[in-house]
Amino acid sequence: MPKLVFIEKDGNRKEVDAPNGLSVMEIAHRFDVDIEGACEGSLACATCHVIVEDGWYGKLGEPSEDEEDMLDLAFGLKPTSRLGCQIVMSDELDGLEVELPKEVNNMLG
Repeated sequence: MPKLVFIEKDGNRKEVDAPNGLSVMEIAHRFDVDIEGACEGSLACATCHVIVEDGWYGKLGEPSEDEEDMLDLAFGLKPTSRLGCQIVMSDELDGLEVELPKEVNNMLG
């Protein structure tokens, strides 16, 4: 099973087993990682914003236009920012590292 590393807001690294086919957001929820995901992955918010570590960003598919539009609402946006709900784990992403931003912007509520 692939591994996924979350770099939490306090800098703590949390490595978890990441089942193929689940999104980074879903995996975070399964392991009590502090990612909100207010819209439950429907591309209607940016509360699952993560910063993908540089070496991994190029291994992900390009973000969709809808994802880019939602990312425009995120705090602390960086060149490797993505929405966790749009990154789906696979064997090719074994060892993926994502950092949680210090703050999130919840437009839903």
